Amino acid sequence: MSTVTASTHLMNNYARWPISLVKGQGNQVWDDKGNQYLDFTSGIAVTSLGHVPPKVTAKLHEQLDTLWHCSNLMHIPQQEVLAEKLSRLSGLDRAFFCNSGAEANEALIKIARRYAQKVKGTDKYEVITFEQSFHGRTLATLTATGQAKVKDGFLPLPEGFVTVPYNDLAAVQGAITDKTCAIMLELVQGEGGVHPADVEWVQSLRELCDQHGLLLLVDEIQTGIGRTGTWFAFQQYGVKPDAISLAKGLGSGFPIGAMVATAEVAEAFSPGTHGTTFGGNPLATTAGIATLETMEEEQILEKVAAIHNTLMEALKKLQAAHPEKISGIRGKGLLLGVELTIPANDVIHAAREKGVILLSAGPQVLRLLPSFVTTQAEVEQVITVLDEILA
Repeated sequence: MSTVTASTHLMNNYARWPISLVKGQGNQVWDDKGNQYLDFTSGIAVTSLGHVPPKVTAKLHEQLDTLWHCSNLMHIPQQEVLAEKLSRLSGLDRAFFCNSGAEANEALIKIARRYAQKVKGTDKYEVITFEQSFHGRTLATLTATGQAKVKDGFLPLPEGFVTVPYNDLAAVQGAITDKTCAIMLELVQGEGGVHPADVEWVQSLRELCDQHGLLLLVDEIQTGIGRTGTWFAFQQYGVKPDAISLAKGLGSGFPIGAMVATAEVAEAFSPGTHGTTFGGNPLATTAGIATLETMEEEQILEKVAAIHNTLMEALKKLQAAHPEKISGIRGKGLLLGVELTIPANDVIHAAREKGVILLSAGPQVLRLLPSFVTTQAEVEQVITVLDEILA
């Protein structure tokens, strides 16, 4: 039975498509009418190993029979294992686990303020963020977000955020005051149009932070866990952030978020200063462990690089065939944006009718987020569908 009805008890806060998905396997999903689709979105950069990945599923089944939940008043062994793995992969030292990207970014903001005030003994609290950024839907994270549309109707917004143009060093320099405690950014703005940061600019931000005693906070919610071709996007920029946020691909579709920081910054969180009921529960951290183990065992980052090369070559040929419809291609790894001269939603709806699920990143940008186990045949399927639509 279809769950898409005119009468519903759900709030109308999503512009849902007229399909109801009931099953997923690998990169394929099925709706309640038996229609099959190729998911080229990975559930918005979440199911990076495909839907219901076997090794993660097996570990979750095992944990389901053992322990689902206990409070963070007790030690949770899976948290220790996952924290060690994230520390080893990132070069950072301490992890805090939560349930979502917005929560992870809340933790970033809170630890930056508390570090400035309780560790450094200042009264600093302002965070510099960037136009077209996206950091979440809580009051603090939507205020940090550099898009007016997410703030509409939620006034008054909390103070403490200053938003400036992306990739503009002079603007950042001009925004630093005696109240600034941190700079927070995405290294590829996913929701904001798939715009990568300039390497030199990011390195200059690190230098600015060092000069002014600020923290460099990197939102890796969408870019982390291999999405851009390295474990974390910051590893392509020659800088080490003071703290990062993670979610999306960390649990292969199981809800989990994390904030990972240096040991010095982590001193700001002492017992009672921050917490969560469900964050870091045995099931979620088991999913995180299994995801990272699978990626290491199967050398997934090499596959990301290969798929990226295949997809980019195909997209460039598609652009050459339709130069009047495609004006640019950008991104990193398997977070790619195709700039169109026509409405992206028209292409997305047409593709869905042909069995391919795509996303937008603004009015005229297609956002491609294939899984890390995408096949050559699936790339060809997407390119064929786009070629037919753009013809």
